[in-house]
Amino acid sequence: MGTALRPEFGTTEYRTVEMLGEGGQGQVWRVTPSRGVGPDYALKWYFPDTATEEQWQALSRLVEGGAPDARFLWPLELARAPGKEGFGYLMGLRSDNFHSMVDVMRRKVEPSFRTLATAGFEMADGFLQLHSRGLCYLDISFGNLFVQPEDGRILICDTDNVRVDGQPASIAGTPKFMAPEVIRDLLAQQIPRPNRKTDLFSLSVLLFYMFMMHHPFEGKREAEIACLDADAQNQLYGTEPVFIFSPDDESNRPDAVLHPNPLAFWPIYPQFLRDLFIRAFTAGVDNPDDGRVQESEWRKAMANLRDAITNCPGCGLENFLDPFDPEGQGATQCWSCGAGLTNQARLTIEGTRGRVVALNGDTYLFPHHIEGDRYNFRQPLAMVDRHPHHPDVWGLKNLSGATWKAITPDEKRWDVPPGRSVTLAHDVRIRFGATTGVIGGRVVATSNLTEPTGSLN
Repeated sequence: MGTALRPEFGTTEYRTVEMLGEGGQGQVWRVTPSRGVGPDYALKWYFPDTATEEQWQALSRLVEGGAPDARFLWPLELARAPGKEGFGYLMGLRSDNFHSMVDVMRRKVEPSFRTLATAGFEMADGFLQLHSRGLCYLDISFGNLFVQPEDGRILICDTDNVRVDGQPASIAGTPKFMAPEVIRDLLAQQIPRPNRKTDLFSLSVLLFYMFMMHHPFEGKREAEIACLDADAQNQLYGTEPVFIFSPDDESNRPDAVLHPNPLAFWPIYPQFLRDLFIRAFTAGVDNPDDGRVQESEWRKAMANLRDAITNCPGCGLENFLDPFDPEGQGATQCWSCGAGLTNQARLTIEGTRGRVVALNGDTYLFPHHIEGDRYNFRQPLAMVDRHPHHPDVWGLKNLSGATWKAITPDEKRWDVPPGRSVTLAHDVRIRFGATTGVIGGRVVATSNLTEPTGSLN
């Protein structure tokens, strides 16, 4: 502690303050400017056997290229310490309100379904930005992801091993997250070449863990293994993996006693999410080219999953509509209290298959709902709002800069300018511009969160 270091191309000298963690490649320290001017950073300092020339050159390319976006804790500057062998790099510090995905898996942190869907969206979008640069992450796992439980924002760490897509790599990935072809290459004593397609498989495993609290290949076959040694694990995850909910192979179903989580969570989610997991872990196992779920598909699915959340009128907990159900419903009763979920309030966007937005007291509409697929969850264009004098009357408030047109079933029409609201009433249509939404279901929304403020004016 107190070691002085200097960025390779910078002028500010830093000193180590405290060790934040240690991994297989090195230690992570908090560092502060020696003269007390400027922000603190995190420093990853490599152990001698990992401080190779290859690693230095790879880091140099990452520093020069810059981060794909702010979700990545990206190498900012290479650093050396006078009189000390080796090197490290500086990156931004992770704030305390971000929690490791490991804490989510251990139930130390229990985010809402909305938070999980938002985090899933952020992950899919983040890796899409990375892959669009011709890079791959190599080691997607819940050990490298951090989430903010309140709103689902994420940070992706350990980015120093990012490489150009398809190049030989010294890191194959984390056990249980590796694509089957990586495991098979290792067994054949071939140099693995992690790439975007292997990243896609690892991302699917991570998302399954997040939503099911379980691994997609750990079912009865795992339970029957007397000794889960390396050979057994290679078979289970690499050479002969069987999805626990495969529609064509029931040999590896979850055990009701040993594996309660996937059995409890699987039926809660809409069919469109389950279908993607089925594809990822059946066709996607041996067909990396055509079977794997793409980042853009996961991104759309996570956005749709957010939209499908409906709050139970009995206990207020989150449930899901199913936009592909003919009635726009899905589950008919709450998974927690058993209360009926029929006729939940919703907005169906015409002309966009599957775009059904559940209307709760905390629902917002964003650009991708009414302006196409331009995702921006920080720019709401509408919100569900309660009447200030009639608490049983709810409306959709125009937060955009455009005037809407509301149309009743008997063709009465009126303008809804910015700042005004249209009352939620069955079969009322709202023309947002190029798109039209139709209000359906019960018109009294519920919320398990703080009620929104505002008025219907």
